[in-house]
Amino acid sequence: MEKSTRRSIIAVAAAGALTLAGLATAQAGQEGVSRASGGSCSTSSGSSTLLTVNYRNGTLNSGIPDLTTTHATAADASYVVDAGEDHAVAHKVTLGDPGYVSDGAPRSESATNEVHEGKFVVGDEQRYEFSVLLKDWKTYEPGDSETGDIIFQGKHAGGNLPSFYLMTKRNSIAFRSPTLDLQSTVVGDFRPHLGAWMHFRVDVSWTDDNTGYYKVSTRMPGESQFTLRQAYEGVKTFHPVNPADFGYIKWGLYRPGQTLEKGDVPTRVVYHDDIRILDISQG
Repeated sequence: MEKSTRRSIIAVAAAGALTLAGLATAQAGQEGVSRASGGSCSTSSGSSTLLTVNYRNGTLNSGIPDLTTTHATAADASYVVDAGEDHAVAHKVTLGDPGYVSDGAPRSESATNEVHEGKFVVGDEQRYEFSVLLKDWKTYEPGDSETGDIIFQGKHAGGNLPSFYLMTKRNSIAFRSPTLDLQSTVVGDFRPHLGAWMHFRVDVSWTDDNTGYYKVSTRMPGESQFTLRQAYEGVKTFHPVNPADFGYIKWGLYRPGQTLEKGDVPTRVVYHDDIRILDISQG
């Protein structure tokens, strides 16, 4: 883990200059829904924060110059919203409108692909935390399209498949690793939490052999602690189809394979806040 440790020391120094305000726990709400006790939880013993994206300055890049915001061209494909005394980012996708197409698909996402502190390599052991709110979300009814919406990804560079992602699926939220063909439900029914902030944590040991792991935890509204929902151990987590030197994270809304002709919901909007990357190799 020496390589990961050296990266962490350098990254913490650089990230501190970008996100000093983000090292504190969030104490804001959205539409009267409190995120007190933290949209991102306090740092665990033995871990260090590499990057925090909390939108407190009210800009799409959260004051991080190299943060990718969105490649979709519609004016409201990505925008900042009030979150109590704070801010969050919204991503919107309307099917059938080319303004909400990015890289050939209906999506609008932010990403850390150009941010050093937001990248991962083989040997890293990292934690990814984020808060998400499904805004005016049309729920699934029997007979509706069952296509899912991706809301967070751990992505390999070079146009590769993601290592993992979290997606809405009917009225649940699932974790999936497409290359390993792993999938599990981590939120059985999100309908009681529509319009409220849900909090997620994904721990990953990045390996190119079968010694890695994924651990997925959630903290739902009204809960004070994260609960482990799924763990996959002894798996190869850094597994790009094409050669890739690094990976990065993405958040927003990606609607693969969805069309109006298939009866998919025309417009979806999702809010994200308190995205954090932590080095947990010394934990």
